[in-house]
Amino acid sequence: MESTNKLKRGLSTRHIRFMALGSAIGTGLFYGSADAIKMAGPSVLLAYIIGGVAAYIIMRALGEMSVHNPSASSFSRYAQENLGPLAGFITGWTYCFEILIVAIADVTAFGIYMGVWFPAVPHWIWGAERSADHLPPST
Repeated sequence: MESTNKLKRGLSTRHIRFMALGSAIGTGLFYGSADAIKMAGPSVLLAYIIGGVAAYIIMRALGEMSVHNPSASSFSRYAQENLGPLAGFITGWTYCFEILIVAIADVTAFGIYMGVWFPAVPHWIWGAERSADHLPPST
């Protein structure tokens, strides 16, 4: 079945830069790094370099696949086309699970960060407020 979805170039360079900045500076960089550096010391820098090189290689491969076979769907489509339907299914659901875990980590870290400035307010209130930000707006 042929898809009728067409790719549309709607992002400017500014949009792409801010998306990259937002994904690079996340909860894990500040909150997660503190515990890792306390436990492992400066060797965490080596782990970040290795992880960065691996992410760079994966992003280059995804870029090559998207140039070779443009698709309006997710990157799990490439896993499905190149490795089979099971790989596409697992890739899609793994990414969905990862997004849910990251959202929970963001809400938790937000409560901890706000506790620094407002120690009298319980962390769960900040977590509930941040969770409400993820709800769709009412019209």
